[in-house]
Amino acid sequence: MSAASADAPGRQPRLVKFRAMTPGDVAAVGALERAAYPFPWSEGIFRDCIRVGYLCRVAELDGQVVAYGIVAMGAGEAHILNLCVRDDLRSRGVGRQMLALLLERTREAGVGEAFLEVRPTNGLAISLYQSFGFVQVGLRRGYYQAAQGREDALVLKLALADPAGTDSSP
Repeated sequence: MSAASADAPGRQPRLVKFRAMTPGDVAAVGALERAAYPFPWSEGIFRDCIRVGYLCRVAELDGQVVAYGIVAMGAGEAHILNLCVRDDLRSRGVGRQMLALLLERTREAGVGEAFLEVRPTNGLAISLYQSFGFVQVGLRRGYYQAAQGREDALVLKLALADPAGTDSSP
């Protein structure tokens, strides 16, 4: 067990480091993805995200990748494509820190809005996003693969800066 497992529930684990994802991380990221989702991204998708220059970050604890986040940016918008935290570390601050880091980098890049899709059944993620100020702006019918066919996606949006260009973060 990692040192984080000894922490009280709801507390942030110690010694989590955030850094750029590298091609050497893809196997660990892929394993984390497969453990988290019934219809995971392939390792090739992660390699492509790095190759094309998306914002790709990982969180490490005790030398192991425990979370990752990927953002595509263009035309003044950011699209959070994937954010995942190892199951035993959820609700312990790692996802919150990862999201804050991703949003900080998008703001630094001059991006005005961030979008993402989330399953309506993913209450933990929805709560996290709403705590940052994301609001629902749409619904994509049948967006996700699901065990019983397809599942809709909520489309969420966050304004990163007001029209005057000042920070509007929470």
